[in-house]
Order: sequence, then structure tokens, then C-alpha cells
Amino acid sequence: MSTKNVTIRMDEELKEASEKLFKALGFNMSTAITAFVKQAVREQRIPFELSLNVPNAETHYAILESERLIKDPKSKRFMSIDKLIKDLDDEI
Repeated sequence: MSTKNVTIRMDEELKEASEKLFKALGFNMSTAITAFVKQAVREQRIPFELSLNVPNAETHYAILESERLIKDPKSKRFMSIDKLIKDLDDEI
């Protein structure tokens, strides 16, 4: 099977970081990109999820904290903002 050259442009820092990763995995850039394209053709899709719904670190921490509070039987729960505010006022 004959091969064709493909030229791509990317940020220099991204290129360096990806080459370092691929080398650690036993690939060079060409082999890694070929593996990606083969997988995409095989699956007839981009072989990973593309999403804009990735929380930043602060949001991720807040999610973990809310999950912890839900599991804590000692944490207070309020059915309305008015009840929360009244509880806060009572503490002052």
C-alpha cells in the first residue's frame, strides 16, 4: 500500500508535549496520528467524547463537596431559601 504525506499545523508547546507523551507510549507523532485516524475510520466517529461541559477546578470541588454533604446525615437541609435565611438569622 502506498503512503501519502500529510502536513498539519499546531501550537509548538502542544507538539512538544504530545511528542513527549507519544514517546513514553512507544509511538512517534506519525504513528500516533495514524492510530487515531485508523480508530476513527474503524468506529466511524471521533474515538473519544468531545464536550464543553468540563467543570473547572472550583466547580469540580463544589460538586465533590455537595456530594459529601448529601451523604452526611448531620448536614442541614432546607426546602426553601427563606428557611435557610431564617436558620442563618437564628444562628446570629
